[in-house]
Amino acid sequence: MSADDAGDAVGSDAGSDGSDADATAETANPMWGLYREYGRANAGWAAAGVAGTVAARLLSLVPAYLVGLAVDAIFLEQRVFSIPLLPAAATPTDAWAQVELVVGLLAAATVFGALFSWVQAWAWTVFAQTVQYGLRTDAYEALQDLDLAFFARRRTGDIMAVLNNDVDQLEAFLEDGLSSSLEVLAVFFGIGSVLFLLNAPLTVVTMVPVLVLGAFTAGFLRVIEPRYFGVRERVGDLNARLENNVAGIETVKTEHAEAHEAGRVREAARDYLDATLRAVKVQVAFFPGINLISGLGFATVFLLGGYWVVSGPPFGLSGSLSPGEFVTFTIYAQQFIWPVIQFGGVVDDYGRANAAARRVDEILAREPAVTDAPDAEPLDVDDGRVEYDGVDFAYRGDTSPADASARPDASRSDRRDSTGEDESARPVLRDVSFDVAGGSTVGVVGPTGAGKSTLLKLLNRLYDPDAGSVRVDGQDVRDVTLASLREQVGYVNQDPFLFFGTVAENIRYGSFDATRAEVEAAAEAAQADIFVENLPDGYDTMVGERGVKLSGGQRQRVALARAILKDPEILVLDEATSHVDTETEALIQRSLADLVEDRTAFVIAHRLSTVRQADRVLVLDDGRVVEDGTHEALLDADGLYANLWKVQVGELDALTPDFVERARRHLAETRDGDADES
Repeated sequence: MSADDAGDAVGSDAGSDGSDADATAETANPMWGLYREYGRANAGWAAAGVAGTVAARLLSLVPAYLVGLAVDAIFLEQRVFSIPLLPAAATPTDAWAQVELVVGLLAAATVFGALFSWVQAWAWTVFAQTVQYGLRTDAYEALQDLDLAFFARRRTGDIMAVLNNDVDQLEAFLEDGLSSSLEVLAVFFGIGSVLFLLNAPLTVVTMVPVLVLGAFTAGFLRVIEPRYFGVRERVGDLNARLENNVAGIETVKTEHAEAHEAGRVREAARDYLDATLRAVKVQVAFFPGINLISGLGFATVFLLGGYWVVSGPPFGLSGSLSPGEFVTFTIYAQQFIWPVIQFGGVVDDYGRANAAARRVDEILAREPAVTDAPDAEPLDVDDGRVEYDGVDFAYRGDTSPADASARPDASRSDRRDSTGEDESARPVLRDVSFDVAGGSTVGVVGPTGAGKSTLLKLLNRLYDPDAGSVRVDGQDVRDVTLASLREQVGYVNQDPFLFFGTVAENIRYGSFDATRAEVEAAAEAAQADIFVENLPDGYDTMVGERGVKLSGGQRQRVALARAILKDPEILVLDEATSHVDTETEALIQRSLADLVEDRTAFVIAHRLSTVRQADRVLVLDDGRVVEDGTHEALLDADGLYANLWKVQVGELDALTPDFVERARRHLAETRDGDADES
C-alpha cells in the first residue's frame, strides 16, 4: 500500500476517454456536496435516522453496565446496588428483586433498542431512496440538456453506467455507510466517556490500538480510492461493449462475427476483472489487518485489567478495579474497538461512493454548449425566410466523434499550434452564405463529407456556428428560445430513431396531444398507412426496441409521419427517403409536394431525382456552396452537379476528366482520413 502503488492504480485505471477521466480525477470531492444539495429537502427523514441511530446505539450500552453492577452488587456484594436516574426509594434491597429489576431493564433496553433500530433503518432507507430518485432524475435531465457534442464522443453503455450503477452506489453509501458512520460516532464517544469514568489509565491503553487503526484506515483510503475509480470506469467500458453488441446483433450474425465479439466482450470483462482484483488486493489486506490490530489491542487491555483485579494496580498506578467493573470495562473495550473495525467497512464503501460521485457530478456540473440566451425570446415565424451569413463551423476535439483520435493525455491547450488554432479542429463549413425565401423548397446535394447534414443541424441549433449567423425571418437562432425554434423546425434524418412502443405512439412522439384521427392522417400523407394497416395490430403494433420490427423504409415513413403531424413552419429532410423503394418515394414526393407548398423546406439527398423539382438546389463541396440554381440551370452549367447527375443516370462516358480526377483525389483523402482517425 505504498504511494507508488496508489499512483500505479491511477495510471492503470484511467478511462478510455482520457480528457474526461483526467478532468474527473482532478475534481474536488463532490460526494458531500451532492448529499447536502439533495438531502436538504429530506432533512426530516435524516433527523429521524440520526435520532434512531443514536438512541439504538446508546441503549446497546445498557446491558454491559447492568451485568457489571449485578456481579459486584448482587453476587459479590462489593458495592451498593444503585442505578443512575432511579430514585433510591424505588431501588429494591432484596437480592432477588434486584435480579428481577436488572432482567426487566435488560428486556426494556432490548425492546426499545429494536424499536429505535427499526426507526433508524426505515428513516435512512427513505432518505437514501429519495435522494437517489432526485439524483437520477436530475442527472438524466442535465444529460438531455447537453449538446450533441457530448454524446458524439461517449458510449451509450458508459452513460448508462453513470445513471444506473454510479447513482446506485451513492444510494448504497447513504443508506448503509452514513448510518454506520453515525453508529460508530455514537458508540465511540458514548463508550469512551464511560470507559474514562470507569478507569482512566486502562482507557488510555485502549486508545492506542484505536489510533493505530485510524492511521491504518487513512492509508487504506488513500490507496483504494483511485482503484475504485478505475473499477467504475471499467464498468462503463463493459456496459458500452454489451450495449453496442446487443444493438448490432443483426450485423454480428450476418457477418458471422460471434467469435470476434465474444472475444471483445471477454477482453472488456477481463479489464473489469483486473481492475476489480487490483482493488480487492488492497481490500482483502485491510480487513485482516484491522482485525489483527484490534485483537492485539483487546488482548493487551484484558491482560492489564486482569492483572489489576488479581494483583492490584500495575506500573505504580493507584485505584481499585472490581470484578464487575472489569467485566463492564472488558465488554465496553471490545465495543470501543468494534466501531473502528466497522469504520473500515464504512471507509471501503466511501471509496466506492466517492468514485461514483465524481462521474455523476461530471454530468451535473457540465454546462451545455448550446443554451438559451439570457434574453432569448420565442421565435416568431411569419414568412419562413432562412439566411446563412458567413457561416464557419469546425468539429473540434471536444465536439466531434473525431475526438477519439486525439491523444488521451493532451489537454485542449496542448492541441493548439503556434498560431493558437486547435490542431484537432476539422473544418466542415467555410464562409457559407445564402438566402432562402419563405415557402421555398431547397435541395442540398454534394459529395459525401461535403457538410450537408452539418449545414442544417445549425438551423435548429444542434450545434452553433463558430463564425457568422443563421437567421429565421431576421432573427438569429441563437437569440430565440430553443423550445420555440425546435417546435418550428421539423427534422427527419436518414436513420430515424423509433422508441419502444406502438406505431401510433411513435408517430405522436413530440405531438403528444394529437388525436388518433390526426395520427392516421399524418401516416397517410407519409404513405405509411399502406404498411401499417397490414401489421398484426395496425397502429397499435409494437415496433420493438429502436423499431427493429420494421424495415428501414418503414421506419423512415413513420418518422415522416411524425414530422407531418408536428406541422412545422420549416421542414428539414436529411436523406429522409433513402431507404424506400423508387415507387414508394414517388408516392411520398407527391404527398410532400402538398406538405411543403406553404412552408420552407430543405431536402438533403444523394439521389438527385429527389430534388429535381425543388425551387432551388445548393451544391456543397468541401464545406462551401459551389453552385446554386435550379436543376435545369445546374445541368446547363455542366459543373459538379451536372457530373453527379450523369453518374446517377448512367452517363459515365460523359463525365469530365476534371470530375474523374477530383473523385479519385477525394477517395484517397477519405481513405487517409479514415486511417488517421483509426
